[in-house]
Amino acid sequence: IQSALPHGPYAFNLIHSPNDMAIERRAVDLYLKYQVTTVEASAFLDLTTNIVYYRAAGLSLNDANQIEIKNKVIAKISRREVASKFLQPAPDKILQELVEKGLITQLQAKLAAKVPMADDITVEADSGGHTDNRPLVCLLPSIITLRDEIQAQYNYEQPIRIGVAGGIATPQSALAAFMMGAAYVMTGSINQSCIEAGTSQYTKQLLAQAEMADVMMAPAADMFEIGVKLQVLKKGTLFPLRAQKLFDLYKTYNSIEEIPRQEREKLEKQIFRNSLEAVWQETANYLSKRNPDKLTKAANNSKLKMALIFRWYLGLSSRWSSSGEKGREIDYQIWCGPAIGSFNDWVKGSYLSEVNNRQVVDVAHHILTGAAFLYRIQSLKIQGLQIPNDYNQYFPVSVSNK
Repeated sequence: IQSALPHGPYAFNLIHSPNDMAIERRAVDLYLKYQVTTVEASAFLDLTTNIVYYRAAGLSLNDANQIEIKNKVIAKISRREVASKFLQPAPDKILQELVEKGLITQLQAKLAAKVPMADDITVEADSGGHTDNRPLVCLLPSIITLRDEIQAQYNYEQPIRIGVAGGIATPQSALAAFMMGAAYVMTGSINQSCIEAGTSQYTKQLLAQAEMADVMMAPAADMFEIGVKLQVLKKGTLFPLRAQKLFDLYKTYNSIEEIPRQEREKLEKQIFRNSLEAVWQETANYLSKRNPDKLTKAANNSKLKMALIFRWYLGLSSRWSSSGEKGREIDYQIWCGPAIGSFNDWVKGSYLSEVNNRQVVDVAHHILTGAAFLYRIQSLKIQGLQIPNDYNQYFPVSVSNK
């Protein structure tokens, strides 16, 4: 990516890993090593030493004695209390810990107390994957108001931008976000059905056929034990139902051995398609290289061992969806929100209804062009111009057909 975009914009994801903070730390170390200057912080419930380290390590003073922020942070949030933490400077306690460890300088700690933790806040509404299913019309105004309150308190030189994600799939949804004060919009679910997406052709076809009601919440692999869920496609796959079954068993029993034999046999035959012993061995081999400490804990904790066995299925199901694993189609884990159904309704009958015609830039162009068109139409109506209802819709047309 850096070779292809030596001077172009790019960003990497930094997802919070509460069950394995070492993963989060290794990602930060990697980004700092290769001078990745923009990350999107996702799934954070609080500020961690790792995200503060990334932010503070990129601070310096220029020749004009102004603060230079090298490491940009886009915080994706869906809760007001989490947004508040990213809108404010890093906590002094964490900064001093980083100074004591020699990870940042005293000057960087001093500068970090004068800048917010994030340059941009992406307000995540009802999105695919990790989501709180928040309604955009309630969440966005609340976060913008919070931003203004904190800006007045700290008087940052560069005010924090507030953008939106989750549910953006049509010109109307984009226009609504901008009219409520969003600085930018982001798409997610609809991108997965585009040709550039790293999803299999089978997955793309399922997404292209989905309706708004064809999604549901299912247990997440990365935070399985604490009951965190994510939004996935339910049409054409049994993953959400099977994942919920595994979580119900985890909550009911304290070990694999406690699960009734008949139930265990169903798991082996229908979900794992392998013996539970073989699944555990495969899991143990993986952990011996990636996280030996967790493997040691599992040896003395039957509940944790059961969770790790169940997470084998939850983890691989998303890989099967991406790679197009033959014979596992019914188990594909496909992250998406109701936006995919809204998009499919909008493009029905157009060239974008065909998966092989969906390109990310082209789709984004039509959404933004359509939003601008609809804004102009609405402005003319407000001025009293009588406009036929046919002009209330923007229909995507291929450039070659114009």
